[in-house]
Amino acid sequence: MQRERISTTDAPGAIGPYSQAIASGAFVFCSGQVPLEPASGALVEGDVRAQTRRALENLSGVLTAAGSSLAQVVKTTVFLVSMSEFAAMNEVYAEFFPGDPPARSTVAVAELPKGARVEIEAIALRAS
Repeated sequence: MQRERISTTDAPGAIGPYSQAIASGAFVFCSGQVPLEPASGALVEGDVRAQTRRALENLSGVLTAAGSSLAQVVKTTVFLVSMSEFAAMNEVYAEFFPGDPPARSTVAVAELPKGARVEIEAIALRAS
């Protein structure tokens, strides 16, 4: 099975030795998206709600470039700097995954790149 590197300007470029996503067969494996503005690479201003929104918009951009979408996501992992922000993150997350949401894990971490409050990665199905 072959693997295809996915790259788009609709999400921030990788800030290390990794790909925005890798597609292989029927799946897309997306690297974690932090709330950076795609054009400038600057961290979005605001609370965890604003940061969650930007991270999910970035994730959507990567999925679109891979021939998928948020509607095709089967699993996400959310990384939060503080579990006290779980409810606020969850409010915004629910807007992006109405109906039957994907499976999800949420993990508290000590720190994220660029001072972000949230990072979200995903595995999705790819349109055939």
